Amino acid sequence: MRVLLVGAGGVGTAITRIAARRPFFEAMVVADYDPARAEAAVAALDDARFAAERVDAGDEAAVAELLRRHECDVLLNATDPRFVMPLFRAARTAGATYLDMAMSLSHPHGEQPYEKCGVKLGDEQFAQAEEWEKAGALALVGMGVEPGLSDVFARYAADELFDEIEEIGVRDGANLTVDGYDFAPSFSIWTTIEECLNPPVVYESDRGWFTTEPFSEPEVFDFPEGIGPVECVNVEHEEVLLVPRWVKARRVTFKYGLGREFIETLRTLRLLGLDRTDPVTVPSAAGAVAVSPRDVVAACLPDPATLGERMHGKTCAGTWVRGTKDGAPREVYLYHVVDNQWSMAEYGSQAVVWQTAVNPVVALELVATGAWSGSGVLGPEAFPARPFLELLTAYGSPWGMREQ
Repeated sequence: MRVLLVGAGGVGTAITRIAARRPFFEAMVVADYDPARAEAAVAALDDARFAAERVDAGDEAAVAELLRRHECDVLLNATDPRFVMPLFRAARTAGATYLDMAMSLSHPHGEQPYEKCGVKLGDEQFAQAEEWEKAGALALVGMGVEPGLSDVFARYAADELFDEIEEIGVRDGANLTVDGYDFAPSFSIWTTIEECLNPPVVYESDRGWFTTEPFSEPEVFDFPEGIGPVECVNVEHEEVLLVPRWVKARRVTFKYGLGREFIETLRTLRLLGLDRTDPVTVPSAAGAVAVSPRDVVAACLPDPATLGERMHGKTCAGTWVRGTKDGAPREVYLYHVVDNQWSMAEYGSQAVVWQTAVNPVVALELVATGAWSGSGVLGPEAFPARPFLELLTAYGSPWGMREQ
C-alpha cells in the first residue's frame, strides 16, 4: 500500500507517528499547504518510507497528479471538512481509495433550520456512491474516532450484544485542562464551531432525520475511568447520518460534553458573527484585506497540537446502546479512553488528536490486509467490527465496555 496523507497538522502528524510503527504499507507521502509542516513531520521519523510534499488540498488536479506521480493507491484526508469534496473527487479521478475522518459539509434548511434537514453531512459524497461502486472503488468515510470508532462500536453492539436496539447514542466527554489558558479548545476550533453551532440532527426510525436547536436535550452522563459526570448536549455529527444506513435502531443521537463556559463562548461567537466563514473586508496597514471571521478566531487561539505539554486529564469517546438481548433489557456503554500523559509520553501527541489519528491507521491496515474490503461510499459500520477492535487493542490502545 502506498498512501498520500494530505494534512500535516496535529492529527496528520500523529498519524505518521502511529503508522511508522507498523509494517503494512510501502510508502506514505505527507503533503501540506505549508511544506515546513510536512517536512517536520517526516524529519521526526527517520523512516525512509515517508516523504514530504507541498499541495493545495483545494486543487483537485494537483492532488490527483501527486497521487499518480507517487503511485499512491490510497488518499488519507487529514484536513478540515472544507477540503473533503476536492480531495474526494481527486481520489476518484486518480483511481485511488479514499479515507477521511469528517464528511462533506451540511447546509441548514432555508426556512425551518431547527426542524428540517437541509443538506446533511455527507450528502455530497453519498450522491456519488453509485459512481464509486460501479468503478469498484472504495471511499471509506467518517473513519476517525467520532465518527469512526463510535460507528464501529454501533456495529459491534448490533452484531454481538443485542437482538433489538432501541437507541444508539454517541457520548463524548473529558476532564482535560490546559495550564495557562482560560479558553483553549483541544481540537480544531474551525471544526468545533461548525459542528456545535449548526442544527443538530437526530434520527428516529418512524420519522427519519430531523433537526433541533443547538445544545438541546442536556443530560448528565457519567464517563468511565475517573472522568465522571459531564453535561452533554445535542451536536451535529456524522454518526447520526451514518449509523442508520447500516445498523437498525429506533433512535440515534450524538451528544458532546462541552460545559457551560464553552457553550456560552460559542454562543457569543455566533452573536458577534465571528462564526462566519464568508470573508469580510477589514482595514490593515497594507490596505483593505478580505478575511473570514472564523479564520481570525482560529488564528487567535493556540494550535491544539501544541498544547500537549500543558494538558492534563483524559478524553473519552464512546457509544451508549439500549435495547434487548434474549428478551431482557440491556444497556451498555462501549468506550475508548486516552490519557494525555500516556499519549504524550508514548507518541508526543496530545490525547484528542492521538485518539482521532489512531483509528484511520487501524482502518488502513485492515484494508491493506483485505480484512476490510468493499466498493462504493461506505461508513465504518458497513464492515465487521471485531477485526477493527482486535487490531486497535494490538496497537496498545484497548477499548472497554460497561454494563449500565
